[in-house]
Amino acid sequence: MWAERNDRAEQVARAVRKGRAAGAVVLQVALNGARTGADGAAVPMSPQALVESARRSVAAGAGEVLVHPRTPCGRESLSPRVVGPLLEALRAGGAAGPLVVCASVDGGSGGGAGSGAGGGSGGEADPAGRVARVRAWEVLPDRAEVRFAEPGAAELARALAERGVAVDAVVSGHDVEAGGAGTRELRGFAGAARVVVELGAGQVLASAVSGWGGATEVLVHGCDAAAWDVLLRGAGTGPRRLVRIGLGDVLRLPEGRPARSNEELVAVARALLGQEATNWTRGA
Repeated sequence: MWAERNDRAEQVARAVRKGRAAGAVVLQVALNGARTGADGAAVPMSPQALVESARRSVAAGAGEVLVHPRTPCGRESLSPRVVGPLLEALRAGGAAGPLVVCASVDGGSGGGAGSGAGGGSGGEADPAGRVARVRAWEVLPDRAEVRFAEPGAAELARALAERGVAVDAVVSGHDVEAGGAGTRELRGFAGAARVVVELGAGQVLASAVSGWGGATEVLVHGCDAAAWDVLLRGAGTGPRRLVRIGLGDVLRLPEGRPARSNEELVAVARALLGQEATNWTRGA
């Protein structure tokens, strides 16, 4: 079994070396997603744990930090009393680079785990309530994710843009290929600075992102079984390649061993990608 896992890790490394293209790799870490304590002690739950995990992940090479804000008891929330202090603590704690907040509600992929793109903010199920929360924020993230298949997504994206928060518009690879409701809503929102495509196992990267015609940046990621393969395929696209890893997406390393931390996932991803992860703002 371990021999098979080691063979798989070597296959992953060879695929990266073979498919590497010129340009900077932007590696985003998904700190927690919609995970719960049942997913294991490695997943940071408290604000303090999130800050420490972010600091270590950035030190390991993450260029962006994606977080689902949580109360001290672990419940997701978009309340300014939760989001503001967490963002301030992350910045003070050494999480340099863009901070991305999940402003979505539900629909996370990957066995219910969700990623930074979905699953979560359960206390903000009302679309109007989410918009009101965003408008009440006193401390702002650099970016916020909005899942465009959700009701009220366009209104939420506009509210974020009005506050000066860059929007990451989240759609699934299946939605892109099928031309689903999420992509139809997105095409009517001209302010989306970046598209985040969640790919499942076996989905083809080229067909999932080709519809955007180079008009926007595209960050790709997978969840659970698809996470590492998508990381590698995404690392071969575009002049500025946007990829993601973290416990919010996957709990295991390429060879199958449980990851001990986000820091470990980032370090392994950096080693496989073969170059320093780069902050998306450098050289922009």
